[in-house]
Amino acid sequence: MPSHAPAGHGQVIEYIQDRLYLASFSSAPDPNALFPFPSQQQSSPSKRAVKTPQSPVRAPKRKVPVYFTVDDTLLYNAFHADFGPLHIGHLYRFAVHFHEILGDSTNADKPVVFWSKPDPRSRANAACLVACYMVLIQSWPPHLALAPIAQAEPPYMPFRDAGYSQADFVLNIQDVVYGVWKAKEESLCGLKDFSLEEYERYERVDMGDFNWITPHFIAFASPQQQPVAPIPPNTPKYAALPKTISEVMASQLPVPFKNVLAHFSSRNVGLVVRLNSELYCPSYFTALGIDHIDMIFEDGTCPPLPLVRRFIKMAHDMITVKNKGIAVHCKAGLGRTGCLIGAYLIYRYGFTANEIIAFMRFMRPGMVVGPQQHWLHLNQGAFREWWFEDSMREKLALAAPVTPGRQVNKQRSSNGQTVTPPNANQSRRSALGEIDNNEGGGSYADENLPAPTPGQPRKSHRKDSRHHPYARNVSGTLAVNGESEKASDRTSVRRSRRSGTEQSESEEEIQMRMLAKRASRSPSGSPAARSISYSATVTTSYDLHEDRENWVESGVAVQKTPSSTKGGIPLSKVRPSPRRVTDSKGESRGVRKISGRVGSVGASPTRVK
Repeated sequence: MPSHAPAGHGQVIEYIQDRLYLASFSSAPDPNALFPFPSQQQSSPSKRAVKTPQSPVRAPKRKVPVYFTVDDTLLYNAFHADFGPLHIGHLYRFAVHFHEILGDSTNADKPVVFWSKPDPRSRANAACLVACYMVLIQSWPPHLALAPIAQAEPPYMPFRDAGYSQADFVLNIQDVVYGVWKAKEESLCGLKDFSLEEYERYERVDMGDFNWITPHFIAFASPQQQPVAPIPPNTPKYAALPKTISEVMASQLPVPFKNVLAHFSSRNVGLVVRLNSELYCPSYFTALGIDHIDMIFEDGTCPPLPLVRRFIKMAHDMITVKNKGIAVHCKAGLGRTGCLIGAYLIYRYGFTANEIIAFMRFMRPGMVVGPQQHWLHLNQGAFREWWFEDSMREKLALAAPVTPGRQVNKQRSSNGQTVTPPNANQSRRSALGEIDNNEGGGSYADENLPAPTPGQPRKSHRKDSRHHPYARNVSGTLAVNGESEKASDRTSVRRSRRSGTEQSESEEEIQMRMLAKRASRSPSGSPAARSISYSATVTTSYDLHEDRENWVESGVAVQKTPSSTKGGIPLSKVRPSPRRVTDSKGESRGVRKISGRVGSVGASPTRVK
């Protein structure tokens, strides 16, 4: 939105047309202050319109704007040289005041101007407050909330931390707006269940000095009470500790410590993490059923990554498994506390370092101090990687059930074949690097292999049959009309017919090898064709009437012929051999292609092409 700067009266920026404006004035504006009302829109005359004298247009009566400011009512309580952003309690009070102005009937159709002093700090806090109001209450997307103030002149001053060192980390209005918007989208921040009275009461040092950052994290300053040594359980002194909220409030503890204990017990806090040296006795928490752990590191420093990893794991288990809150504190509940809470929120929700620092300061002013800001920025990628690794590890653990035994997964088809189970029932292997549970230490069971292509016989894994990829359990022998082999072959056919029993698989394999050997010999001088006939005895799996390859001898293609002589069962088809064809000159042409035929259970042969 364009900005307007009436001379001597500051700058005015339009947020909602004819309704809400943001301005800065060096002195309190009055009804006579200049205001940039929109100019009267003049319609372009049509080229074909007839020019006629027009009566003068009367300018509409402009209503005097309503001015209001919060410079003297909503004050930022600075720790040192810091000045903002204003916290969620300030936003709540601003919204209440603004809605009262809009709801006043005397202000109907009047523009409302929210103004501040022209100094850089006041301008930055006012602009940030309006933008956060648009995001959190009016549900504007962040880019629309930032658009009116994006090119304000002069630019808005960035916020600074509460430390005493030089401010060398830039945190601006955009970081705050995007941090608040992302927290709202993740259901970490909202005004529906916000209690202004509770927030303003417990943020005071004399009342406990703690703030809820998210529905699961609370940041607070260290309680102080003597003595600080833990009290051993199962002792009379431990038994005398307060174990209910009423007993806590009736005890002689300091008021801040009593408020902390009572509030944590009533709000389902399950863990207290102490990051500073001992200033109180932790047994007061454990007596109320709240776990307490020390993860102490030096004030003003950044935590080591192994400690952060341990904290994230504990906090995640407490939130997801036990569904309880975590309270974290250092001496002031700002720097070291902000490091660990911010690390978890980056880990879990993917905030950027700037967004999480800005959001935590919006919930508890002053969090993350000095070099800790740079530490979060430098390690934000590692925290997100931890979340990715943990998520993938959890998914792999759920997707890797224990491999069942073979007898469970093997199935029998209707024709007696052993087949691979469907893919949905197959056991899945563990991820690479986690193969300890895999069967055989690298040798995989048959059920883990891919299922054969439909229509293709399953290859056997036995060593003695791998020479023939399509070995079948066909009983019966092959009768070959040759020279010296006729008598023995015919005798075996007769024996097979009389016995009516299956031949062993090994005999069939031997005969197949013999047949292949004969076929591979050099063609003999005899041009006589040889035919192949089958015996009548078959197994329950395959029919006798299967097509077999034709064999070639003496360079002449031999066809399958019906065996009409002497004991052979006639075949139903006659076809040329696809193995080799010779022309009239005796030259061979063409190469035999591998057959794609498989045996079937039916009474007639089946060919799969």
